[in-house]
Amino acid sequence: MSGERAPQPSWLVLARELQAISQTGLTFTRDPYDQARYHRIRTLAAEIVARHTNLDAQPIELAFGAQSGYATPKVDVRGAVFREGRLLLVREKADHGRWTLPGGWADVNESPAEAVAKEVREEAGLIVRPYKLAAIWDRARHAHEPHYLFHIWKLFFLCEIEGGEARAGPETSEVAFFAEDELPAELSVSRVLHWQLERMFLHAGRPELLTDFD
Repeated sequence: MSGERAPQPSWLVLARELQAISQTGLTFTRDPYDQARYHRIRTLAAEIVARHTNLDAQPIELAFGAQSGYATPKVDVRGAVFREGRLLLVREKADHGRWTLPGGWADVNESPAEAVAKEVREEAGLIVRPYKLAAIWDRARHAHEPHYLFHIWKLFFLCEIEGGEARAGPETSEVAFFAEDELPAELSVSRVLHWQLERMFLHAGRPELLTDFD
């Protein structure tokens, strides 16, 4: 597997950790003095991000404050759907028409397989059955851009088509299947990387491969 990795800025790693400490602390403490300390930690985390970006600290702190409960990574799911050896990609309206695997955030009360099947149906019009978890990757350990405020795990599933018709959805402008040597250069690198698509081709051709992780 490719060793392509992008070290996260130390300030972002620190801000994420401080935000997580604040969020978890506010979830469990009932002491008003500790609550004030955790709120201050959250403010410091927002200020760290603001000082290294063009963003204001207040909306960052509001984003941090919108999180509740024990702090854990967020989950993004992606569906690798093949037809006659070609991989399904969609153009994302939200990312200047760049290509990606269909997918998005997993929703509450959905299993991972249900989440990815729903995303493929909504973004590409196809009814699919996920049959293999090909990879679980930590977004922060790979060359995705831009960096994200929160920690994200990305789950990639191989899926087989059971019905439907390939068509764009509300969040996509185009749907197409690509051979491995025809993959588009304009990828939504916030969502997928070229070598990750190559790994999906490899998993599709070699079903005995174990799940990639980290």
